[in-house]
Amino acid sequence: MKFMKIGSKLDSFKTDGTNVRYVENELASDISVDVEGSRFCLHKFPLLSKCACLQKLLSSTDRNNTDDIDISGIPGGPTAFETCAKFCYGMTVTLSAYNVVATRCAAEYLGMHETVEKGNLIYKIDVFLSSSLFRSWKDSIIVLQTTKPFLPLSEDLKLVSLCIDAIATKACVDVSQVEWSYTYNKKKLAEENNGADSIKARDVPHDWWVEDLCELEIDYYKRVIMNIKTKCILGGEVIGEALKAYGYRRLSGFNKGVMEQGDLVKHKTVIETLVWLLPAEKNSVSCGFLLKLLKAVTMVNSGEVVKEQLIRRIGQQLEEASMVELLIKSHQGSETLYDVDLVQKIVMEFMRRDKNSEIEVQDDEDGFEVQEVRKLPGILSEASKLMVAKVIDSYLTEIAKDPSLPASKFIDVAESVTSIPRPAHDALYRAIDMFLKEHPGITKGEKKRMCKLMDCRKLSVEACMHAVQNDRLPLRVVVQVLFFEQVRAAASSGSSTPDLPRGMGRELRSCGTYGSSRSVPTVMEDEWEAVATEEEMRALKSEIAALKLQEESGRKSMDRAGVTAISKMRSLIMSKKIFGKKVQLQSKGGGEKNNGGGGGGSDSSESLGSMNAAEETAKTATPSRNLTRRVSVS
Repeated sequence: MKFMKIGSKLDSFKTDGTNVRYVENELASDISVDVEGSRFCLHKFPLLSKCACLQKLLSSTDRNNTDDIDISGIPGGPTAFETCAKFCYGMTVTLSAYNVVATRCAAEYLGMHETVEKGNLIYKIDVFLSSSLFRSWKDSIIVLQTTKPFLPLSEDLKLVSLCIDAIATKACVDVSQVEWSYTYNKKKLAEENNGADSIKARDVPHDWWVEDLCELEIDYYKRVIMNIKTKCILGGEVIGEALKAYGYRRLSGFNKGVMEQGDLVKHKTVIETLVWLLPAEKNSVSCGFLLKLLKAVTMVNSGEVVKEQLIRRIGQQLEEASMVELLIKSHQGSETLYDVDLVQKIVMEFMRRDKNSEIEVQDDEDGFEVQEVRKLPGILSEASKLMVAKVIDSYLTEIAKDPSLPASKFIDVAESVTSIPRPAHDALYRAIDMFLKEHPGITKGEKKRMCKLMDCRKLSVEACMHAVQNDRLPLRVVVQVLFFEQVRAAASSGSSTPDLPRGMGRELRSCGTYGSSRSVPTVMEDEWEAVATEEEMRALKSEIAALKLQEESGRKSMDRAGVTAISKMRSLIMSKKIFGKKVQLQSKGGGEKNNGGGGGGSDSSESLGSMNAAEETAKTATPSRNLTRRVSVS
């Protein structure tokens, strides 16, 4: 720390213990100065020769025949006045970064300018600031911190702006020219050096200044960062690192994604300022830091504008997020444990980036402007979309544990990523199964919409084995999973895909469609959506065990197992009076067709994907065996 000594005489100020200060001198004091309860018994000549304010005040007291002056409004109080008085007496005064602002403001109040006397106190302080303190990194920060108690005078004297500019200029200096001391995370530095002892020989990091600035209050910190950004020297990543360090230092529990009790108004100001200072460059701050800011914004009930700004930024780099970071607690009084709507907005913002369009204005032949909307290709890579889908599947599994979460919110979040082609649906199946487990009272319609999100053909063998034994799933899904697993087993062994009975085949080829009311009668829909009974589940489980054993016996055994499995499924569903109704409907439709009526049967739209392509491929591979093994409905 730098300091300056002014004057050469010994300090002869004394006190009598009753807040009275005096100068030990042969001459008696002839003026009394009161400063906030402290009395100074001094001499007129040394004070009046340098202080224009005291000259004016004393001239008015002479008219009242008194030598008492009250200057209780002087900045810095008795301490600052005593420093100025010692300067007037020529006594040694030591100025440093800690007292220079108070002394400068007090000197301004007393009018200690060059016009009163050459080499006055104000001139000496200004030279000390510009030539010494403002050239020192840490002294500049200390001086800036000490200006706050003296606002607005310190602002009027340009002390604040000079400090801020000095700090910003130092921060933007090329790291090769940094030769002064600074605070840096030594643990982080050691990790970057792999624990080497040559830390001092390491190059100066680009973010060497961020920790020292964390000592500033948010209003000064904001002005310093704005000044640094204005110089356009440092990149957005360094600014982002500075904001991150400040948030961790100033907000208790922020690093853990929580906000500890404290001054909520102050926390709100800090959070909103950090959001406002975020660099415009993409990836200048991590997605995890943005999500922590969003959690903090939710906790302190900041405005919607701040939330929307963060949602847009997070949506631009959502592929970097983890499931835990997306678990944003709802505010007090909310029905759900997590703020699902907020996450859905983030996902929608992410998906919106893949649907950009450009409006092109052209002139037609008559000279009128015509707007043409031209769609541009999506800017999201397949890898980014798959990463987001994976995170959202994990997020759905976690929020499904909330008993108060409505099925509509769960489905809305899941549907927001349905356009992303995922190679496997195991994670989505786990999420749906978890929701059905925690919410046994959901309606058939909600369960229908939920299961419609899942493509049974994209389940792994393990997931299929679990699904066909899952008594929480609708019967339709159980049958589909079992059939698709049999098709996959037959395809992998090189054998033909067993044909289905006519009624069952048409139903399974619709692949779980729930949308068309013309597909099947309402009664049949209820049967399809019914949950299998315990006896039926036992029958399915025994058949699965038989399939596993027979799978090891080779292709022929697999073919026989396929026929047996399909027959078992037919018997199982016939026991619930599904396919009896279906056969009657088909017979009626066939009769109408023979009589010239419109075509009957199911025309339901596909949701989980059609099996037609898979069946045609298998049939083309082994047409003769497929014909010999056709199963008929009697």
